[in-house]
Amino acid sequence: MRNRQSRLWVIGLLTFSILGGVAYGQRPQITADDVEKMAREVSNWGRWGKDDQLGAINLITPAKRREAATLVKSGISVSLAHDVEKKETADNPDPFKHEMLLVGRGTQGQWSVDNYSVSYHGFAHTHLDSLCHLFHRGKMYNGFSRDEVGPNGAAKLSIHNFKQGIFTRGVLIDIPRLRGVRYLEPGDAIYPEELDKWERETGIKVSSGDVVMLRTGRWARRKVTGPWAASDGMAGLHVTCAKWLRKRDVAVLGSDAAADVMPSGVDGVTHPIHLLTLNAMGMPILDNCNLEEVGETAAKLKRWEFLLTAAPLAVEGGTGSPLNPIATF
Repeated sequence: MRNRQSRLWVIGLLTFSILGGVAYGQRPQITADDVEKMAREVSNWGRWGKDDQLGAINLITPAKRREAATLVKSGISVSLAHDVEKKETADNPDPFKHEMLLVGRGTQGQWSVDNYSVSYHGFAHTHLDSLCHLFHRGKMYNGFSRDEVGPNGAAKLSIHNFKQGIFTRGVLIDIPRLRGVRYLEPGDAIYPEELDKWERETGIKVSSGDVVMLRTGRWARRKVTGPWAASDGMAGLHVTCAKWLRKRDVAVLGSDAAADVMPSGVDGVTHPIHLLTLNAMGMPILDNCNLEEVGETAAKLKRWEFLLTAAPLAVEGGTGSPLNPIATF
């Protein structure tokens, strides 16, 4: 009997390991008060001075950039942007608009000219959230008032502060690969233990000034099942991962969805990861990146770190920017 019980225990332990985050779901309920406490614990307010508008981008130092440049070994570059979609879908209710103003057919003109229009925040377009994107209790990162944002844009914490671009080490964390599945399902939560396990299995330790790119397999699933609305759920980080990000001093958080698991599991707080990164830590977020090709390339090369470059539009007062991040191995 004892041997049989031991075998069952081993089987159960292996199942726990294979399922990864599924077993972690048996945790106590996180409340809105808990999130408020976390916000105080992970806060970077005042860390770089009371007038600071760069937040965690300060962690990308000249030394960090020089170190990141040495990661280019093979010269292979991979775009992390999802291709622009002009068709309305469940996850793209406000498609990218592309209007031709001048064309060459049947004209004597020398030029072709077009116009772009996009409402990029949401769940379709690859973009960078600036630190003015989220208010909490009337404040933005570093205590700036929400009143700094008005009809003419954001007077503080706008995307214009990041016009020098992002040039640092990127680290891919591929949770479906860790769990041995093709993609996560909507509503699947990722817990800190899985982030730790990824570091152990890959030998890559996330460090200060890094950009963490979190793959959930969102676009792989979409290719199989078709688009779905964010209200139907998105895989992403559980709120308890915020302390992990702060401990590692991550500069930018990126994912193939919105970083947050949806629904969040926290009553009254729809996007706790957004709140704790953008507002408390001053950590900008890269949303809706397509991480399928970079995941395949990283697996092929057996390299989970790369030079990450991204250049937002220099829009004074802008709350973010569509952009095309590049991973170079």
